[in-house]
Amino acid sequence: MKDLIRLYARPKLNAPNMLASWPGIGNVSIIIASYLKKSLDFKELGEIEPSAFFDAIGVVAKDNVVEAPQFPQSQFYYWKNKGGGSDIILFIGEDQPYTKGYELANCVLDVAERFQVKRIYTCAAALSRIHHTEQPRVWGVVTSQHMSGELEKYDLVQRGNLQIAGLNGLLLGVAKEREIEGICLLGEVPMHATRIQNPMAALAVLQALTRMLGIEIDFTELAQTARETADWMKQVVAEAMEEYIDHFTQPIWEVEEEEEE
Repeated sequence: MKDLIRLYARPKLNAPNMLASWPGIGNVSIIIASYLKKSLDFKELGEIEPSAFFDAIGVVAKDNVVEAPQFPQSQFYYWKNKGGGSDIILFIGEDQPYTKGYELANCVLDVAERFQVKRIYTCAAALSRIHHTEQPRVWGVVTSQHMSGELEKYDLVQRGNLQIAGLNGLLLGVAKEREIEGICLLGEVPMHATRIQNPMAALAVLQALTRMLGIEIDFTELAQTARETADWMKQVVAEAMEEYIDHFTQPIWEVEEEEEE
């Protein structure tokens, strides 16, 4: 599989950690990776050949001219910690393949091993009965029992048994096979709001992640987006409740009029 990996640079990295991210419920993982990439001075590191994992099912024509097939990108970036701490490799996959997810996970970990990554991080959504006005908590799972102290150290919720769908979960299973340490941080997402982006959960997870990585970034922009999304959700729910009440209830004076008739 190593022939599917193209590296643009070969930097000397200091005890790097890797954060790998794919789209998922609430886009929690992608929001986190994109915000981190924007907040720090990441440089391009390489990519995975997408045609090996994705099928082109059509093309785009512009001005009547057909363009070459386009595939979801799977790209690596790196950031050197000038404070002397661990550097970071960031992997962002624009989409998850319908098949060959296991093979793609191994490609990502090939790069991790090439740069002697000491720990893999992924992020995901944790479906919960949380109300949309509540502050999301952050759950945590690890790839080995001896790492469970990390969950307590950073006050992460330990739910025992759960399933993490998609590559944000599968990657850690493959990391365990290859004896690479891994942690997944999951932000609580309401079960009734799985189809919208959830920056509230992403913010909670990113705050925990930066503490674990020992880095500092400015959360102002993401916090503002989270507040705006929370306000929008409150408005949508309020409007939906009003429509429900109007549809299924009848004013008492109308009932009295019907009785008189």
